[in-house]
Amino acid sequence: MNINVRTRPAPSHIEIHPSVLYVGTPIVLMTTCNADGSANITPMSSAWALSDRMVLGLQAAGQGAANVLRTRECVLNFPSAELWPQVENIAHTTGRDPVPNFKAAIGFVHCADKFALGNFTAQPSRCVMPPRIVECPLQMEAKLVAAHELGQDVDAPAGPALLSLEVRVLKVHALPSIVVPGTNHVDTAQWHPLFYVFRHYFSVGPDLGKTFRAEI
Repeated sequence: MNINVRTRPAPSHIEIHPSVLYVGTPIVLMTTCNADGSANITPMSSAWALSDRMVLGLQAAGQGAANVLRTRECVLNFPSAELWPQVENIAHTTGRDPVPNFKAAIGFVHCADKFALGNFTAQPSRCVMPPRIVECPLQMEAKLVAAHELGQDVDAPAGPALLSLEVRVLKVHALPSIVVPGTNHVDTAQWHPLFYVFRHYFSVGPDLGKTFRAEI
């Protein structure tokens, strides 16, 4: 039997209790339609993909969640790294009026036009009513498939429950500058998404390699 014998002591981990678990996820600017027909932008960082589905984590009392549950439509706009100041400009805002108490307590304010505040430009979508954001190089039009309540938000015990929203992506739009010419593949050397890591903004580093399933 071969045994891997360490020649030096293994590092010791310590138990920690971080206030958030955002180990490194992409920023998404989710656009939805308000009841009066205006558009809302929800900055979020809890999103992951599987096949043609995206799973989104949101607070149930947020305007974005309410809009998706009502209209069953949204657009997922993925900002590039250099857009982080514009994202941060709207990070403290909510489309809810009045502002929920738990959000007001941590500094959120109401904003009816986040496109103007963030200096973003709206463009029509193809399959859904919410607009896309011109400045975001990657955009996904989607429809709601299912919604699940996850329980109470430990960061806001007096606030709303958390939701997991499953959406199906209908169309993907990308700037030509981030697409490998003549293909449907995103050029990872040109695409620099904005990541949220323990409430700090980051971008990608050097390419370390690719998985065996990479097509290009």
